[in-house]
Order: sequence, then C-alpha cells, then structure tokens
Amino acid sequence: MPLAPSPTDTHCPYCSLQCGMRLRPVAPATPGGPAVAVEERPDFPVNQGALCGKGASAASVLAAGARLDAPLVRDRRTGRLREASWPQALDRAAEGLAAAATRYGRDAVGVFGGGGLTNEKAYLLGKFARVVLRTPNIDYNGRFCMSSAAAAQRRAFGIDRGLPFPLADTARTGCLVLVGANPADTMPPAVRHLRELREAGGRLIVVDPRRTRTADLADLHLRPRPGTDLALALGLLHLVIADGRLDEAFIATRTSGYERAHAAAMAHWPERVEHLTGVPVAQLRQAVELFCDAPTGMVLTARGGEQHSKGVDTVGAWINLCLATGRAGRPHSGYGCLTGQGNGQGGREHGQKADQLPGYRAIDDPAARAHVAGVWGVDPDSLPGPGRSAYELLDRLGTAGGVRALLLMGSNPVVSAPHAGHVTERLRALDHLVVCDVVLSETAALADVVLPSAQWAEEEGTMTNLEGRVILRRAALAPPPGVRTDLALLRELAARLGVEQGFPETAQEAFEELGRASAGGQADYSGISYERIAAEDGVFWPCPATPGGPRHPGTPRLFLDRFATPDGRARFADVSHRPAAEEPDTDYPLHLTTGRVLAQYQSGAQTRRTPELNRAAPGPFVELHPRLAARLGVADGDLLTVTSRRGRATAPAHVTSAIRPDTVFMPFHWPGAGSANLLTNPALDPVSRMPEFKVCAVRVEKAPTGETP
Repeated sequence: MPLAPSPTDTHCPYCSLQCGMRLRPVAPATPGGPAVAVEERPDFPVNQGALCGKGASAASVLAAGARLDAPLVRDRRTGRLREASWPQALDRAAEGLAAAATRYGRDAVGVFGGGGLTNEKAYLLGKFARVVLRTPNIDYNGRFCMSSAAAAQRRAFGIDRGLPFPLADTARTGCLVLVGANPADTMPPAVRHLRELREAGGRLIVVDPRRTRTADLADLHLRPRPGTDLALALGLLHLVIADGRLDEAFIATRTSGYERAHAAAMAHWPERVEHLTGVPVAQLRQAVELFCDAPTGMVLTARGGEQHSKGVDTVGAWINLCLATGRAGRPHSGYGCLTGQGNGQGGREHGQKADQLPGYRAIDDPAARAHVAGVWGVDPDSLPGPGRSAYELLDRLGTAGGVRALLLMGSNPVVSAPHAGHVTERLRALDHLVVCDVVLSETAALADVVLPSAQWAEEEGTMTNLEGRVILRRAALAPPPGVRTDLALLRELAARLGVEQGFPETAQEAFEELGRASAGGQADYSGISYERIAAEDGVFWPCPATPGGPRHPGTPRLFLDRFATPDGRARFADVSHRPAAEEPDTDYPLHLTTGRVLAQYQSGAQTRRTPELNRAAPGPFVELHPRLAARLGVADGDLLTVTSRRGRATAPAHVTSAIRPDTVFMPFHWPGAGSANLLTNPALDPVSRMPEFKVCAVRVEKAPTGETP
C-alpha cells in the first residue's frame, strides 16, 4: 500500500452529502494501520471543511484486520469459509451463476446492488445483469431509502433529483419544513445551513414523533403518531385553503390537477387531523402561519416520511402543500428529498434498479432500449424487461420461480432488510451466493464466494450527492495485494461467463461510456467529464454534451422556467389518508419506529469496525417514554424484549421523554438479538415498492432473567 506522494482531495465514503476531505499520507501508527490521515478540505462548498465523527474516522476501515484482504470460498467438506486464490474464487463464482442459469433458466440468476456504489459500478452492474446474465432480476438497497420520494417527484415534476437546488439554498429560504429528517445525527455538517437559516430570520419546522437534536433547533416541533404524516400534510393544506392562503396565480399558470387535491384536503379538517395524528389544532394553525407568512418556503422529506406503505402518497401531499402556496419552481422555494446513502441519487439513475436503464430511462420504453443497446453493441430484443423490486426479489430467493443464484455487491440485507429473519432464511436457501464487499459483513458470512473489494480511498469513481452534484473520488492508495476493484471483478466474471468485451477496468473509461448511455435521458451526464468535475468542484446534472456549441453549464436549479412534464406544469397528487399496514391492537399495543444514531451508519458493516464510533454507540437500545416505562416497571438500562408479528428483539431500555408515550424507537445498525429489522414490516408501497420500515405494531416486556442482548 504505497503512500501517495502528496495529499489527495477526495470525498467521504458515507452519506449523501459526500463531504470533501483531504487524505494526507502518514506512516501507519501500528503495523497494518491506515497509511493516510483524514484532514479538512475547506474549499469544497457542500461542507466547507466540516466533518462528522464518521467522516473523520473513515480511514480506520482501511486498516488490516478491519477489512477483507483475500478471496474466500466455502469449503465443500467443512462448510466453512476459507481463503482461496483469485482464479479459484472467480472460477467458483462464475460456475455457480452459470449452473443456476442452465438448471433453472436465466431468470433464476439475480443481482443485488448498493446505494454506496460509484456511478461507474452501478452502471456496469446493471450492464452485467442485462448483457452477461441476461436476467431481469436486478435491484438494490436504495429501494429501501429514496424510492418513494423518487416516485412522487416523477409523478409531480416529471423528474427525480433529490434536491432541485443546491443545499446552501436551504439557508436562504423563509421557512423550512423538515419531515422525518434528523440531519443533526444523520448528516451533521448540513446543520450549519439550519443555523444560518435561523440567524437570517428564517423559520424551521420539524415533523418527527421523536424530539431529536434537529427538533431542538426548531421554532415548531410537530410530533405526529407514526404513520400519519399523510393526514398531517392534508390537514395543513386544508387550513391553507380555508384561510385564503392559496397562490391562485401559480396554481392557474404552472400546475394541473388542483381540483382533486382540493377535494381531498377539505375532507381532512383540523379536528379530524388532530384525532388522526395527535398534533393539536393550535399547532397545525401555527405551522401554516409560519410557512405562509414567510416570503419563500421549502419542504424536505427523509426516511421518516417516506418509508411507509403509503410513502409515495405522503410525499405527494407535501408537494401539494408547496404547489398550492406557490413554493416551487421559484428561487429559495420548493420540495426536496434528503437522500440517505452516499450514492443514493446516482445509484438509482444508471441501471441497477429493476425497471431502469442508464440516464433514468424506463426499461420498457422501446426508444430507451434501442439507444442503450446501441451503446452496448447488443440487439435491443436481447435486453430483459423489468424485474422484481428489492424486497420481492429477496423474499423469493431459493424458491421455485425465484432467484437461485445471487451476485450481491455492497449491501448487507441480513441487517438492513425488513423482516430480516425471513430474508436471512431466504439467503441461506440459495444454491449459490457471491458477495463483493470490503468487509466480512453478516451477509458475506453466508456466501459461497466472497470477493474482497477495494475501498473508497483506493480507487477512482464518481458519486452524485443529494443535490445532483456529480463529484469525483480519487485514489490516495493502491489496494492491498489480495484485493481488487469492483470494476476488475465484473470484468473477470463477465469474461468467465463468455463476454470478454464491454467491461472497462478503469473508472474514467466506464464513466465516458456511462455518459454516452445517459445522453438524451433525464439524468444526462454526457457533458460531464472527470476534468470538469475536478475544475468545478462537481457538475450538476442534467448536463448534456453540446457538440460544436458552448459548453452546457450544468443545472444547479431545476424548474425555474418549467417543470419536466410534457406540458411544463407540475401535477398535484390526488391522495387521501389511509392507516398504516399494521396498527396497534390488544396483542401489539405500541408503535415501533426505527432510525439511525449519530455514530453509526446504515447496517454498521463499516462503522461497527471503527473503535471510536463503537465507543460512542456500542449497541442497540429501546427508547421508551417514562410513562410507558413506569407502566411496565422498567428502569433505564433494564433489558427489554420487543415482539412483533414477525420476530423478537432484545435490547436495553433507554427511558426518555423524547419519544411519544405510545411509541418505542430502535436504531437499526446492529445484527443479532438486538436487530430492529427482525421486527419491521415488509408491507410495500404499491408504486415505489418501498417497505414500511417506519411503523409497525409491537409489544414490549421486561426480558426474562438471564437473557442477554
């Protein structure tokens, strides 16, 4: 792992901010320790040098012992994973994929990707599925993150980009509404924009059943029952209409479908909404006053409002509020989604979703198929059609008609999927599982073949952050001798499966092909190059190529002139409240909601291997209100058992008034007995196929004496 000759400007491996950072070469403090140190990079505009604890400690996972450093195969005699040579591991991986296709048909081979993969990896993974495996069954864990917001934005605006404006614009709006978002814990460097908003006289409203560190910054904190955000948004629109606060000129000239949205909102009068949500009428009125009295306004949603079986409709209702008040398509106003994973945006644009081709093209669109097939040099008729969504793919693993052999890259569904006990059983039922990852995750531990991947500091590639800004990660180190890049892995597997061309090993070559494949699509990257990204601190898509003309500047702000619909008008959503898929009853009388904590990230596969982060957040817990704790006879630190219709989890009590008395909260970063996703409900949104992570019915009891978490 030779040292880079000078510091390397790159980006954090974690969340969708993609904070700029600098990696300085150092002599490892211990044998096998990281050979770079993380430093601030003040010139990058998104974070201006600020880093959270996860970013500051990111180099820890580069150390030997924390990561995989050789391929592993499952010994057929002992049943245990053992080290193997690269040729042995790649041969075994390819043979298992080919055998499943021969025995069961091509649809029995599947691919599962990740929202942390670079654009180049996501692009070539989708190409691998459709050109090499020729299977429709590819999806990724981003389906569990932003898919409801993406579907709602496409329905309303004709295009999906997490934020249609730079993040810095949030500090300049008059009133910001955060729905189910806790950036103080999930993306701390973004909090400076909230503070700047308040310092400039702007107002902040937070919608969250928990009192979080973000809620502590708010002018108004609305605490709805889990699963009722849709009713809340409809109730606010009702008051906007009743109080005469509509922007009728904007509605008339820049939108369509208002009449149906009006009728739905009028069926959600304040007292009904208070009954459904638990939010007092006085607070509903205060929220409307704060939002409408400000000259500009924004609504940003995150997983708290989106991870529901009605997540698309919920986001649509919040978009309706923006449209009805003229707070969209104007400077410092609009709706946006706080994308979660590092490449949650780019990961859903270039082909690793079941229904998409590169450039955010629909896979069942004949023109899209012809264009992409032309770039790939294949017959359009050879491309498979849409496949199953993420949970539906996982739910049928190892069954008749389901996937029998799976290539999984950069995801850990044993911890991150809903109904995780069931998903683990399905993974075990596969004929063949190949996992490409940087660490031996809980999912990798089940694999027949584990291929160790290079990490963020050891390879080049682009990411697209929550603003739609395409940024460039640079390599500061070479991978260890026993580790290869994911692009090299795909190239080797493709060759073994009979496709020797079309899978470049260099990221820049892959990006140039991605640009050609995306050209003319909604997410058009054809005018973006590595050189432009480096010179401009990132380029906002869409950015089409302009042969012979002036260079396209990129698009930091969407919709200022027209929306991306055929008629240029934003479309109101026709939505009404409906209950969660599973409501409390006598057997399961409480709501469970789940989320993240400051010092861990997603399934914890990397952060749980970082000592300083584990000291800050060592394990799971159950957050419950003092009144509920008193009723159960529970003290802080007592071991609790939480049971749903799907499973049982055990973790210590954290007694706090920050949670509603009818709700308990668990973070989802840990495997084992305390895994929150053993409990969660896989009920799916009918449009986005997003599982209902954020609400299910549970009962809570003191754990039996002698039980351990």
